[in-house]
Amino acid sequence: MIADRMPIRFLALATGLLPVIAIHASLLLAFHAGTIPVCIPYLDGCVSISATGRYEPASFVFKPAMTLQATLLTAYWYAAAGWLGSVGGNLESQQSGGRSIVAFGVASSVALVIYVTFLGTQTPLYEFMRRFGIYFYFLFMVIAQIILALKTIRLAKSSGLEKIQAVARGQLWLALIPCMLGGLNLTLKATLDDPDAAENIIEWIAALMMQLYFIVSWYSWQTTCFKHEWRTGTD
Repeated sequence: MIADRMPIRFLALATGLLPVIAIHASLLLAFHAGTIPVCIPYLDGCVSISATGRYEPASFVFKPAMTLQATLLTAYWYAAAGWLGSVGGNLESQQSGGRSIVAFGVASSVALVIYVTFLGTQTPLYEFMRRFGIYFYFLFMVIAQIILALKTIRLAKSSGLEKIQAVARGQLWLALIPCMLGGLNLTLKATLDDPDAAENIIEWIAALMMQLYFIVSWYSWQTTCFKHEWRTGTD
């Protein structure tokens, strides 16, 4: 039986806030430990996000938080697919879109685990796996976010939910801008002698926008009073 019905909308807040808090806490710890230079990475591009959690003691915060984030992300994408069905009023009609969202979302979670597993390793193979993980984490994440935003816009429009539609359009931009920044990054890497600082700045800004996407989801889920059925047992 279904033992309980609980609000799950706060999952969106947790998914959005956990990495932001953990990364910036790791940044401060790394500053204090002297493992990275003190700066404002959003402006100076002095360090990458990975550098904040590569060495102790910051790694004790960064790695567990990112591993937990992979779990939260998986739960979020399954919940988002369920929410689409509740907004559309017809779960069957949303199965195709929901499956694609879950597929790309879970793939991004797996890539994040790969990234965290090999973070801090130095051999060429491990370095390749770390880069493989982070690149595909960003790629699959943005794809899942774009699909969800587009589906939400269409459903909100057909259901007359104007506020949800406006929020989803904002989320679409939050997902598209990192794509644009990625294109800019490729251009800068091809034209600048030393593109590291620019690449780091782009990485910090893009990652923040991707996390804001999840936080904004909270409004849509809250507005629609979204609840998720957790099956905890059977008769």
